[in-house]
Amino acid sequence: MNQRLFLTILVLFCFIISYISIAHIPIGNAITSGKYDVPSKSSDSLDIVLKTEKGEEKLSIPVGKMLFNVIPHYDQNGSFRSFTMKLKPELDQLYQEIGYKSRSEKTVYIYPVFTQAAYDVRGFYDYYNKKCDTSCLTVSIPKKISGSYSSSITAAFALTLLNYSSINDIDVDKNPDMLKKYDKVIVLHNEYVTQREFDAITHHPNVVYLFPNALYAKVNTDYKKSTITLAKGHGYPDKNTRNGFGWKNDNSKYEYDFKCDNWKFYPVNNGKMLNCYSNYRVLYDKSLLQAIKN
Repeated sequence: MNQRLFLTILVLFCFIISYISIAHIPIGNAITSGKYDVPSKSSDSLDIVLKTEKGEEKLSIPVGKMLFNVIPHYDQNGSFRSFTMKLKPELDQLYQEIGYKSRSEKTVYIYPVFTQAAYDVRGFYDYYNKKCDTSCLTVSIPKKISGSYSSSITAAFALTLLNYSSINDIDVDKNPDMLKKYDKVIVLHNEYVTQREFDAITHHPNVVYLFPNALYAKVNTDYKKSTITLAKGHGYPDKNTRNGFGWKNDNSKYEYDFKCDNWKFYPVNNGKMLNCYSNYRVLYDKSLLQAIKN
């Protein structure tokens, strides 16, 4: 993701959950900051404002259209602090159509824990923006999921509520062959991956690339130190280096479309790619969720 976009994002959906079992993400809370209007009445909208290279853009989602209950929580001063996402009991039949009755066995999504690390404080983006030297190109692998817009956490949470199974970058890097047991693999905003993970994903025959800008930069892992280090990509080691794998299917040009009003999947050699950043669209578009499942 372009560092200028990263620095100007005004809304982050940050779920703090246990890292021990990403495959069973519990109902959790999200910390948010910036311009975010919390709905208090059924007629209200969930308003999200982002500043991108195109300027300030606003997305309003009518609460009545949302496929999940988004429940705000406030601190003792009445200020909004977090929210909980839950299923709506009245939509049980729909959930069976767009999700699974029990945890999926043949479909899995990959949570981008390396990307979460890259966007952390004193991470890669502090280096890109000249706030620190190359020491910021080595970051600790998170012990907790503290996801945000950059790590597509809202989509991950929605898929988990719909009973999709999940793994993470570490799982795939350590055991690339594990993807072979799944008929379908869903890639989120896995922007930073290792060569082993890249090879495993791009050689799988049925991948749904749900976010643009995935598989963009190469990192190396050191599991003894529990760190990742940027190896190539995103203007490193030279400013002309973009995709660290020289990947022909790179679709980063679509990452700034977060409204997804004209979303579509288009075919690639090992699956299909979405032409927009679907982090918020999954909250209310049943057609998109149906297309992911099918």
